[in-house]
Amino acid sequence: MYLAPPRQFTKTFQPTSGSLLPPPHTLTQPQELLRLSRRKMRGLVVLVTLTCFANAQHQALIDYLERRLLTIEDRISLWHEQTARYASELRALKQQMVSQLENLDKEKETLRMTLDGVGTRVDRVERELDYLETQNGAQPCVDVDDKLIEQQVTLVQEKQKAKYSKLSDCSEMISSIKAMKILKRVGGSKGMWTKDTGRGSGKVYVFNGTDEDTIHEFASVQDFSRSPGVTLSRNLQLPSAWRGTGHVVFNNHAYYIAQADEITMVKFDLNSSSVRDSAVFPVQDHVPVYGLTPETVMDLAVDEEGLWAIYATRQSERHISLAKVDAASLDIEQMWDTACPRENAEAAFVICGTLYVAYNTKQPGRSRVQCVFDANGMVTNEDAPLIYFPKRYGSHSSLKYNPQEQLLYAWDDGYQILYKLIMKKKLEI
Repeated sequence: MYLAPPRQFTKTFQPTSGSLLPPPHTLTQPQELLRLSRRKMRGLVVLVTLTCFANAQHQALIDYLERRLLTIEDRISLWHEQTARYASELRALKQQMVSQLENLDKEKETLRMTLDGVGTRVDRVERELDYLETQNGAQPCVDVDDKLIEQQVTLVQEKQKAKYSKLSDCSEMISSIKAMKILKRVGGSKGMWTKDTGRGSGKVYVFNGTDEDTIHEFASVQDFSRSPGVTLSRNLQLPSAWRGTGHVVFNNHAYYIAQADEITMVKFDLNSSSVRDSAVFPVQDHVPVYGLTPETVMDLAVDEEGLWAIYATRQSERHISLAKVDAASLDIEQMWDTACPRENAEAAFVICGTLYVAYNTKQPGRSRVQCVFDANGMVTNEDAPLIYFPKRYGSHSSLKYNPQEQLLYAWDDGYQILYKLIMKKKLEI
């Protein structure tokens, strides 16, 4: 059998239009695979490049958005801080306005009370002027004999004395000191303590020091005794500081001498914590009333007949003077010059219209009452007994008489002391 030799075939590549391949030639199979692989690699590179470019744009967009969000957050935080600050400032302004309104209300009430007091004083002055006009006639255009003037002055003084004697029905005086009771020690070396001398009140008041403005009020003597210091007290703030130790409490009112160039008496309502009245005492060139207590320029006292003022002036510098004061209006009803010396005097008090002055020494010793002046003229200094206080710690800075109890409330070197008095009739001397 005859076999023909195998035929060799060649593959002719006919390129199409737009082909990237080289001109037609004869390719083997490995070469064709290599070209296909290169084409795929090129496409992959292009794809990767496009992908990286897209990722870069996406990342830039994210970074931009993050920056914008951070900026917005910072502005929101700033707005919150500013809003909180504005709210705090608004609250502070509101509190300040409320406080100022309250102060304005208080000042308005104080001004109203002051105007009421001024109106009362003006009415009082007008009444006094009307009275003086009715009492004092036209002055005659003739010379008046000096003896006649003296007689008229003496007659007027006797009429005033008789008028005062008719108004006074108290005739008791001190016979001796029966007992002494030391309650406690609170405060400084100088001060004043007392019970309300009006009827129906058992409250106790402590004025510590000679230039303070806070009164300590206790419900009773028992509360004052068992109180550690002044912890059980109610504090009452005065509108101005007091001067010295010459204060009194009478019918729910504190009468004290204010810190001023002139002697100014202040009437302070303890229930409403407000000033009811004040008056300048009509004396000039005043001096401290006690030689051993120079802080006290005037001492106020209360007895069975009302309110008294104990004072001294440069005209009668060596002696103590006495005045009767209207507790309601603070008017001066009558004034007396006494023979009681200021030198070595430490305190004084009034009982039934009689002034008792206590004396000591510069080196504190035993106090004694050795000068008495009776505004009614029933007791003379020579007839009055010499009264000695029991020996104590130092010297009295204040002595306050309570007519309801016939007790002396004394302040001795920071100790609060009660003296029980034995009384007798003035006519029994």
